[in-house]
Amino acid sequence: MNIEEIRKQLWEMQDLKYRELQVKIIPSVEAETIIGVRTPELKKLAAKIEEDGELMNSLPHKYFEENQLHSFVISRMKDYDRCIAEVNRFLPYVDNWATCDQMSPKVFAKHRKELLESIKEWIGQSMTYTVRFAIGMLMSHFLDGDFKPEYLKMVAEVRSRDYYVRMMVAWYFATALAKQYEAAVPFIEKRRLDRWTHNKAIQKSVESYRITPEQKAYLKELKWKEKES
Repeated sequence: MNIEEIRKQLWEMQDLKYRELQVKIIPSVEAETIIGVRTPELKKLAAKIEEDGELMNSLPHKYFEENQLHSFVISRMKDYDRCIAEVNRFLPYVDNWATCDQMSPKVFAKHRKELLESIKEWIGQSMTYTVRFAIGMLMSHFLDGDFKPEYLKMVAEVRSRDYYVRMMVAWYFATALAKQYEAAVPFIEKRRLDRWTHNKAIQKSVESYRITPEQKAYLKELKWKEKES
């Protein structure tokens, strides 16, 4: 399927009301590049796109939906080496939280040791969505059976003024408090995060059904107030 055929199908699937919503919630993407295609439709189309086809070799893409398709094709790849190579090739072109967060290769679950080495490389880079992706992969794959406290330290040491990085750090710690409370709560008690991220992590934790009422009450007491240094 060539790029023109793909674009033709994207325009045929356009949903104008959905486009209006996307323009509002993905401000980092220029509105004129958003066609407005719902995710289930994009995933169906991604299943028809070849891993080495024209779409995958036409970076940077013209439309937001082409980036989404690219991420979904990568997520379907079954060969780990090919997948990680394509992730590394694509990450510099990822320019929004939706494409970043929806790229979640299933094959990563079977190669966590190798994945961790890539995460360590990504998390130390300066590109917003590369760092966000690294934290997202730590959150998805290393907060359960493969968890180690040192991973909390990796995320806590991330320093960025970018909203999308800081929000992912907060999201990570809120999830860590739900899954690994005893290991994660000292990072809140000792204020290892910047003030905004610290408070956002507490806010998201308090909103979670996975945190007990007692834990929520304690976390509220740990909120970093403006008057404090």
